[in-house]
Amino acid sequence: MGIERLNKTGMTRRALLGRAIAAGALTVTGVGFVAAPNAAWAMEVTVITPAQMAALLQMARDIYPHDQVPDKFYAVAVKGYDAEDKKALVEAGIAELDAAAKAQGHADYVSIGWEEDRVKVLTAIAAGTFFNTVRAGLVTGLYNQKEVWPIFGYEGESFSQGGYIDRGFDDIDWL
Repeated sequence: MGIERLNKTGMTRRALLGRAIAAGALTVTGVGFVAAPNAAWAMEVTVITPAQMAALLQMARDIYPHDQVPDKFYAVAVKGYDAEDKKALVEAGIAELDAAAKAQGHADYVSIGWEEDRVKVLTAIAAGTFFNTVRAGLVTGLYNQKEVWPIFGYEGESFSQGGYIDRGFDDIDWL
């Protein structure tokens, strides 16, 4: 489906990524993609809109902010929301998120420039089903990615290697 839409616009994936990089910000395109300017990745969406996926990405970053974790890992964590069974939840949730942003004087959630202001918007919807579903899904969606573990200094499970006792558990030299 995404390739068909690309062919109708005449834009190749390489040209799309080039535009995203030149734009200097996370780019939402009209052809079903969300692309990052500072890395060679893009995400195709098929059920929800690219704008909704961009909002989910920003929301994920604001709920679990880690400056050292690249956007591509957050994208993997929220990719599961691009599904038919999640479409209604995402549409209603992003509408709720944007309404909370408008109530605080912003155009929409994604356009809010300051993290502190976005957190205020998230706090306003924190009791809702959408926020709690996304937050809970991020715990496993983000932190279960083995490629993220080294960023946090986590070496992975230790049972298969004899446990932690003989693998640095008692290496505390500052006591």
